[in-house]
Amino acid sequence: METKDDLILGTVRQFQRVAAKYARIKELPIPVADGIEVTPREAHTIEAVGNRQQTSVSDVANAFGIAKSAASQMVAKLCDKGFLEKKQAPHSNKELQLTLTPLGQKAFDAHARFHDEDKEALMERLRGYSLSQVATISVLLEALGEGMDNRLSW
Repeated sequence: METKDDLILGTVRQFQRVAAKYARIKELPIPVADGIEVTPREAHTIEAVGNRQQTSVSDVANAFGIAKSAASQMVAKLCDKGFLEKKQAPHSNKELQLTLTPLGQKAFDAHARFHDEDKEALMERLRGYSLSQVATISVLLEALGEGMDNRLSW
């Protein structure tokens, strides 16, 4: 007969397998158009620019908590690939404003669809569970998240 500790240990192992799969999924390229893909990091940068009317390299750096030089490299790469465009900011001679190109808008939309499809599939699956089961899953994920926060603070 399985004990509570056995069930907990099995659940933790199952979570570790799911987390490993999620990490692999997070690295999959996102198809934009025929033969054109973006990495998740590129897609998130495109998303950050697309979600704001006026975005600078500094805004991108702040959004991701990275150095301005790292954000600048990513922005330059996306400009070279034709996803972003740099223009002089109307309010500053020193600052450049980032905008999506038509290809960048396609990438923005593809990324949104990618997440929407995944979210809808998961929502549909979870709708088959009772409210108390969903509440239990939520509490379990909260506990796992707290454990991860503790580990990250070491």
